[in-house]
Amino acid sequence: MSRAAGILMPITSLPSPYGIGTIGKEAYKFADFLKKSGQTIWQILPVGPTSYGDSPYQSFSTYAGNPYMIDLDMLCEEGLLKESDMEGYEYGSNPGYVDYEKIYNCRFEILRKAYENFKLTDKDSDGQKAFRSFKRKNSAWLKNYALYMSVKKSFDMKSWTEWDDESIRLREEKAVARYTRKFSDDIGFWSFIQFKFYEQWEKFRAYVNSLGIKILGDMPIYVAMDSADTWANPEVFWLDESRNPVCVAGCPPDYFSATGQLWGNPLYNWDYLKETGYKWWFERIKAATALFDITRIDHFRAFDTYYAIPFPAENAIGGSWKEGPGIEFFNLMNEQIENVEIVAEDLGDLTPGVKQLLLDCGYPGMKILEFAFGSGNDNEYLPHLYPENCVVYTGTHDNDTIMGWKSEADEGTLRHAYEYCHLSDEEGFNWGIIRTAYASCAKYAIIPMQDLLGLGSEARINTPSTLGGNWEWRIDAASLTDELAAKLMEMVNTYNRQED
Repeated sequence: MSRAAGILMPITSLPSPYGIGTIGKEAYKFADFLKKSGQTIWQILPVGPTSYGDSPYQSFSTYAGNPYMIDLDMLCEEGLLKESDMEGYEYGSNPGYVDYEKIYNCRFEILRKAYENFKLTDKDSDGQKAFRSFKRKNSAWLKNYALYMSVKKSFDMKSWTEWDDESIRLREEKAVARYTRKFSDDIGFWSFIQFKFYEQWEKFRAYVNSLGIKILGDMPIYVAMDSADTWANPEVFWLDESRNPVCVAGCPPDYFSATGQLWGNPLYNWDYLKETGYKWWFERIKAATALFDITRIDHFRAFDTYYAIPFPAENAIGGSWKEGPGIEFFNLMNEQIENVEIVAEDLGDLTPGVKQLLLDCGYPGMKILEFAFGSGNDNEYLPHLYPENCVVYTGTHDNDTIMGWKSEADEGTLRHAYEYCHLSDEEGFNWGIIRTAYASCAKYAIIPMQDLLGLGSEARINTPSTLGGNWEWRIDAASLTDELAAKLMEMVNTYNRQED
């Protein structure tokens, strides 16, 4: 089992002149930086189109790519846009943060210009042929997604549960045909966006892989209620006859929240999924492997037991635990899909059943150093208790940066960290914690980019259970120095984290 090192860096956090990171030249430059640093894993966040709240964990589709990540300069190189097409728009006043409102107000207008120009190209051109081929190969999800977004746009972007026309809300056959005819051009536009995303993604992934680097992607276990997936596949979810959720997802009250976490995602109809051989789920996993080399499954514990909160609810207090599909799911998956490399997000208060499921699957779990200190030497997040088959992080996208964490930690917790990790001001607090991660026996050591730069809470990606101010941080391109790359490479070599 090879030891390796990587960096957690969202695509949207990359530099760009258009307000948000894309899979264009800056993504290629970051891959070059990873190579120079001895890193063999690039961990990213989910890449689906984001909805209300801008969270990548609430997407309009589990298959579609995020239109914001399409690189506009590459469309210019193809002749689908001119530089003047991108002028006159506001992309945000601060290059260190994403202004999602401004991005939303301009990105689709610009992409529509590219689509109109694409329609003018010869029907027998390579681009048009590739587009037709893409639509055929992806018709199982693309038709539903493109129609969903077209109808959703006509209803002022309301969720399908609030659409005024019940016939299309319930996907009556005649209504689907009628709206498909009515919005044929819009359907073409939303399909074109996906064509360009996947076309750019395949080139981007091929380049990253050519450097010996794997992309570790992220799959939320749940899908959004406001999604083409739920609208088009109601039988897959635990919905009533009116297609409202019977129960929704979340977490029970705990030390961090007296009322728990109410996520609101629809839960799965596991009885139906079992009867159909989990076909819907396995198709989803196949799609993830087409995007990523390694897939992190968020909230893995729900395959063992999941928390169900009766709908509607104001908080998560009234929920109860239900049985998930367990090891049968993964045994069948391994029979049908070869070489699926998975990391299981197994954070939180886990039952023996969840821990056993992880062992039976053989997937690496996660260890977070921010959770390790201040509660005794039997804390499972302390490196001397790690199994080899795990991934160690200083923190994740849901945690504060390590320097932000330091500023809030109590004296006893910090004293424990200093003593355990042999920290010193000369080395730097963040680098001492990073060294501890690299030195551990964990298979993978993955560090958020903000921690490598020693940034504080201003660079935090997400604060769970809050709306607004999340998913915004962006890196300054000048931060990716040769000195930083050399420092990382030295650490990689010292702790033997260079994969063969």
